[in-house]
Amino acid sequence: MDIRKANPLVLTDFYKTIHHLAYAPGLDYLVSYWTPRMSRYEYADKAVVFGMQAFIKEYLIGYFNENFFDRSLDEIVSEYKRLISNTMTLQAADTEEIEKLHRLGYLPIKIKAVAEGTRVNIKTPVYEISNTVKGFGWLVNYLETFISVNIWHTMNSATVAYSYRKVVNEYYDRTVSEKAIKKAEAENGKLTVTECNISLPKASRAAACGDFSMRGMTSIESAEKSSAAHLLSFTGTATIGAIPWLEQYYNCDCTKEVVGKGVPSTEHSVMSSYGRDGEEECYRHLIEDVFRTGPLSIVSDTYDYWNVVTNIIPSLKESILARDGKIVIRGDSGDPADIICGTKTIIEDGEICTPDELGTVRCLWNTFGGYINDKGYKVLDSHIGVIYGDAITYERACIIYDRLEKSGFAASNVTLGIGSFTYQYVTRDSLGQALKATNAIVGGKERQIFKDPKTDKVKGANFKKSQKGMCVVYRQGDDILYQDELTFEEAEKRKDNLLVPVFCDGKLLVDESLADIRARLHNGRF
Repeated sequence: MDIRKANPLVLTDFYKTIHHLAYAPGLDYLVSYWTPRMSRYEYADKAVVFGMQAFIKEYLIGYFNENFFDRSLDEIVSEYKRLISNTMTLQAADTEEIEKLHRLGYLPIKIKAVAEGTRVNIKTPVYEISNTVKGFGWLVNYLETFISVNIWHTMNSATVAYSYRKVVNEYYDRTVSEKAIKKAEAENGKLTVTECNISLPKASRAAACGDFSMRGMTSIESAEKSSAAHLLSFTGTATIGAIPWLEQYYNCDCTKEVVGKGVPSTEHSVMSSYGRDGEEECYRHLIEDVFRTGPLSIVSDTYDYWNVVTNIIPSLKESILARDGKIVIRGDSGDPADIICGTKTIIEDGEICTPDELGTVRCLWNTFGGYINDKGYKVLDSHIGVIYGDAITYERACIIYDRLEKSGFAASNVTLGIGSFTYQYVTRDSLGQALKATNAIVGGKERQIFKDPKTDKVKGANFKKSQKGMCVVYRQGDDILYQDELTFEEAEKRKDNLLVPVFCDGKLLVDESLADIRARLHNGRF
C-alpha cells in the first residue's frame, strides 16, 4: 500500500474503526462541533478561524475522490481488511459501512463554519459537522482525526500571527508616521538636526514580522500551512511553498497581489566563504558589486558583530547611501532586545557608551542619521535598517518595541523574524481544539448528548465540558459567542447564526479569497 494514496478511512486512530459497532443502536444522525476550548497562549483570548476551505478542497474533495470513490470497491475492501485485521482485530476489520459509503459515491457530510478570518471567543464552536444521509452518523466523528491533523495547526498559527500583528499595530500607532519634521544628518558620529517638512516612505505594518520557521517545522506541509496562516497578518515569509498553497486553495495570485514576499538575504556560509580576514571585502563585494539595487539583508555576527556595525558598515556609508534600496543588518546571536536596543535604554546627552550599550539601531543612527517624525520618534535613513530573527518570541517582541519607544525610536526601524519556536513549539492543546458530539437522532428521536467530566479541573475552567444539543454562534459587540441546548428546529429558525454551510455531499459551497479573509481579520486595514 502506498501510504501517499491510502484509503482515507485508514488515516485515522485505530479506535475509530470499531465505533460504528459501538454507537447506540439505531443511530441515524449525529452532529458534532469543533471548538477551541481553552487558550494556553496568555496573550490570546480569542482564536482565529482558518484552514477549513483548504482542507475541504485538498482532502474532503480531492483526496477522497482520488483515493476512495474513484478506486474499485474490491481494492478498498481488500486494503482495509488486510491492514486492520492484522493490526487490530477481525471484528474491527468489518467493512459493511465502508462498502455502503463507497456505493453511495460521495461523502454524506455537511459542514457549517464560521467565516475564515473571524476571531471567536474561546469555547465557541467554529465548525458544525453532521451527516446528511440516514445511517451514516458513524462517519461524523470517524473523520475527527483526519480533520484534526489537518487544521489545528493552521488555526494555532493564524491566532499567534494575529497576536503579533496586534502588538505591531499598537506600537506603530504610537511611534510611526509618514511625515518627518526634522532631518538628522550624521558626520563622524555627530548629528546635525534641521527642520524639514517631508513625506517618509510608507512603513508597512504587514511587513513588520516575517516567518522564519520552515527549517524547524515537522514537514513541508506543516511549514506551508503554518506560513500561510502567518500571511493572514503579514506579508513577509521565507517559506516559498506558502505562496502556491494559498494560490491553490484561497483564490489569490502573486503576480497580481501581494500574497507573500521574501527578501534577498545572506547566511553564514556566504559570509564565512571569504574567510575571517576577508570580512570587509565580503561586505564591499555584496553592496557595491553584486546587489547594487533593492533590499539586501546581511547576517552580520559571523565573527565580530559590533566591529561590523561600528567599523565595516560606516566604511561603506557612501556606497550604501548611493544605492537604490535598503541594506538591512541582521544580528543572529545574543539577547535580541539587547542587540537591537542596547543594554542602556536611556542615555544622557554627552554620555559615552560602548556599542553594546547603544545597540544596533542607535549605532546606525549615529552613522547614517535619518529623520524625526511628527510623533517625535527617530526613523533611520531609508537606506539602512535592522532585522532580527533568532529567539524572537511574542514576549520578546513586546520588549523590543517597548525599549525602542522608550529610547525614542519608531517601531518601523526593526523587522522581526518569527521562527519555529513560536510556530512549531505548540500542540493541539495550545487552543484545546477538539470535535465533540452534541446532538443525535436515535431510532427517529432527537437526543441531546454531551460530556461533562467531574475530574476535569485544568485551570478550574472545566474546559473539557462539551456543548449540549444544537448550537448557534452569534455576534455580540466585538465578541463571537454561542448558545447551545437547542433542538434542530430551534437552531434552524435562528437568523443570526454565523455557522453557514461550506460543504455538503462532496461539494464546496463557499470559496473565499485570501483578500476576503485578510480584510475580515483586520477590519479592512491589512
